[in-house]
Amino acid sequence: MTELAEPKRTRGRPRKTEGERDDGNRRQALIAAAAQLFHRQGYDATSTREIAAQVGMQPGSPFYHFGNKQDLLLAVMVEGMKQASERQRAACARLGGDESARDQLRVLIRNQFDVLLGPDSDFIPVMLYEWRSLSAEQRQTITQIKDEYEAAWIPVLQALHDSGQLQAPVALARLMIFGALNWAVQWYQPPPKKTAKKSPPRASLDELTEAALALFLRDPA
Repeated sequence: MTELAEPKRTRGRPRKTEGERDDGNRRQALIAAAAQLFHRQGYDATSTREIAAQVGMQPGSPFYHFGNKQDLLLAVMVEGMKQASERQRAACARLGGDESARDQLRVLIRNQFDVLLGPDSDFIPVMLYEWRSLSAEQRQTITQIKDEYEAAWIPVLQALHDSGQLQAPVALARLMIFGALNWAVQWYQPPPKKTAKKSPPRASLDELTEAALALFLRDPA
């Protein structure tokens, strides 16, 4: 009798089973729901029961994916920095390569405002508000990711400093610029779709970007 040939093995990682894919989707759903609730209500005021209910899970389901609520908070912050880094890389990739350092900073600032204030912007404000709720080890993890994200700004700021447009030392300027930009989550309100006659003027993200450039930089010589 002829023996049946063994099926060929595919190279690389084995395909995820339907259950594994579902687990991954549920984990991401929990992270997104936690980001939204932590942003709106605060970390301390939000229970894992509420987060589970937000995505239609049983109250104990979050603990299948995360050891405790603090681990879920860390996952929210890591996801936020991951998304921010991906957006920043995409924004920088669209540059033609011959832009001035001022124009490069414009792109970085505009992207930062989009990360903070644009669609799906719950993640980074949670990181800004709830930083002290992490353990020391978890804060070290986020600091490393944040430093990698901000590293893309350093050569741009150095070029602006060398040209005299940025007068503060680069390391200090980076800290102060991020501090000023990040504080916008506390006060910014987007312009209404239809402006009422007596409503105060509100800036768009593009207008915020130009205001930030005018604040941080001198005009080129």
